[in-house]
Amino acid sequence: MKVSLVIPTYNERDGLKQMVASLSAVLERTGLDYEIVIVDDNSPDGTGALADELANEFKLLVVHRAGKLGLSSAVIDGWSRATGNLLGVMDADGSHDANILPAMVRAVATGGADVAVGSRYVPGGGMGDWPLRRQLISRVACVMGGLICPVKDVTSGFLVFRREVIEGVTLDPIGFKIGLEVLVRGKYRTFTETPYVFTDRKAGQSKLDFKVIRQYLIQLWRLVWFSLRNRGERVRIASS
Repeated sequence: MKVSLVIPTYNERDGLKQMVASLSAVLERTGLDYEIVIVDDNSPDGTGALADELANEFKLLVVHRAGKLGLSSAVIDGWSRATGNLLGVMDADGSHDANILPAMVRAVATGGADVAVGSRYVPGGGMGDWPLRRQLISRVACVMGGLICPVKDVTSGFLVFRREVIEGVTLDPIGFKIGLEVLVRGKYRTFTETPYVFTDRKAGQSKLDFKVIRQYLIQLWRLVWFSLRNRGERVRIASS
């Protein structure tokens, strides 16, 4: 099996090399073939150029886009270019703990789960050093999303899943919550949540603003209508 992990970037140059190096080391431990797909939205800070340099040292596929077209569409583009039969996504800012990736990959490759979610909201997970305001926004967003999906961390952007989950599925690229799109629209029955403790970014700037919140509300409204017409059974599998 091969794992393709998509990392969308926009102005992430300062922390990219360290992130790619640590992520590559973790993926080596899975024992599976893998690729890291960097999708850069023409970052003015030179993130894309740095990614090209890193591709000489690490197993990177770098996708350059014409401009700032959005995180979700970047991830969708990355999955369309990926060659693995297991697909994944995580943030470029170091907030997601790459050390849980082997457990997530095992859960999907051999553990009976169609989707594995890196989760802050199951036992063992947590919000770490995130500011209280951000924690409150995240909690409210998860409560709202939980109305249409049984995953505890339904707004997680940290997933690994079988390619079949999104084959033939039309994903709406609005906003930042591509994980929510997969978890609601995806073709899967079983899922698991692997706990991790969120770490606030050490470099670069957060992309959260009123526009992002507005896009989430629009996305959620569309997904509510989708879920009313397409109700599928979702079965939780205990994380290993």
